[in-house]
Amino acid sequence: MVRKVSQKEKAEVVLSQPNPHPFVKWAGGKVRLTGTIAKRIPPEFRYNRYLEPFVGAGAMFFWIRRSFPKLDCTLGDLNEELMLSYRAIRDDVEAVSSKLETHSMMHSEDHYYAVRKSKPRGEAERAARFIYLNRTCFNGLYRVNRKGQFNVPIGKYRNPKILDRENLLAVSAVLKETELITGDFGEITDGCGSGALVYLDPPYSPVSEKSGFTEYTRVGFKEEDQERLAEVFLKMIRNGATVILSNSDTPFVRKLYSSLRPSPSLEVIEVARSINSKASGRGRVKELLIHYHP
Repeated sequence: MVRKVSQKEKAEVVLSQPNPHPFVKWAGGKVRLTGTIAKRIPPEFRYNRYLEPFVGAGAMFFWIRRSFPKLDCTLGDLNEELMLSYRAIRDDVEAVSSKLETHSMMHSEDHYYAVRKSKPRGEAERAARFIYLNRTCFNGLYRVNRKGQFNVPIGKYRNPKILDRENLLAVSAVLKETELITGDFGEITDGCGSGALVYLDPPYSPVSEKSGFTEYTRVGFKEEDQERLAEVFLKMIRNGATVILSNSDTPFVRKLYSSLRPSPSLEVIEVARSINSKASGRGRVKELLIHYHP
């Protein structure tokens, strides 16, 4: 069991706005929801580890790092280019910034498609390519085809902010003591139990046959993956972890988590969604926030 702490120990938790902030745009990013999610983290417990196996843009991580500065953190994702970018910013932020500065000066439609087609080998070059395409592509989407090739067209921005050097330096600083893993959520959370705080933000279960978007990697995220995630959720809470999960509000997701024993809390929240390939997919939507505390 996670032990309760004294008032003196509680004072170590300093709630604050997320700063640094995400260096990429991400469909389903949680910048606007960090406060809502944070309210579901019981401050009366002392945690020894934070895990986020679907890190995406990392909005929740940046809040955690500022609010629990001494907490050991593990971030992961199956998206290889995303995790490579985190590592490159952590290990050589100046090299990444330099490459992004070049992209910023050369930005044009021709340059965008040339970069999209390119296959750089160095980590700093690959990270800069990833960030540049993300900051200038249509609606900030990340989508790949079956061959794993990024295939989003250029966006219509007058003056996109390609290089934010100050934020990259801040991101690099908070990543210094952070474990970064490219891998499956099952691998990243293996052995997770008492004292752990886990946030799960998987590709959402589609609300209709035409609405699903899970092409963050070449393999996608299927119904059987959602079922396996629910099994991992159950295993962690039975081992004593505090687990919070975001997903779409669908009968399928409700059935998966309402049938678990012990039973997690299922809350409906309304979220403003701004990144979607279709205008009809933006606006305020209902999602589920599923959480369990030992």
